[in-house]
Amino acid sequence: MAENLFFEDVQEGDAAPEWALEDVKRTHFVKYAGASGDFNPMHHDDAVATAVGYPSVFGHGMFTAGVLSGYVTRYIGGVENLRAFSTRFKTQLWPGDTITCKATVARKFKDGDENRVELDLLVVNQEGKELIQGKATAALPSRG
Repeated sequence: MAENLFFEDVQEGDAAPEWALEDVKRTHFVKYAGASGDFNPMHHDDAVATAVGYPSVFGHGMFTAGVLSGYVTRYIGGVENLRAFSTRFKTQLWPGDTITCKATVARKFKDGDENRVELDLLVVNQEGKELIQGKATAALPSRG
């Protein structure tokens, strides 16, 4: 991922390097539950999840969004460069899935004295199913 991403180095349509989290474990869901305080049993108790028709527990949508936010902030050079971040949840994350984060530069523009980029974001699983679509806006430093 970029450590020193500069405004001049990106163009509209550029794709950021992809990043994957392989073989997501139920432990990821439990750790997220502990950190967030969201102990909905759908995310950690198979008996509850299967009783309502799911094949197993599934990940918190916000866990996946958190993975995506980490990917974005690494790409843009840090959270201090982030100006906006939004997501739309599409489908569940299951134990054993591999998720891949992607970003494309949708727009380059000036906002006051800041050089900004708008990114189209996507998280897909190993089958190419979309888990999250999103957008981010970041301020990038200039080489000059």
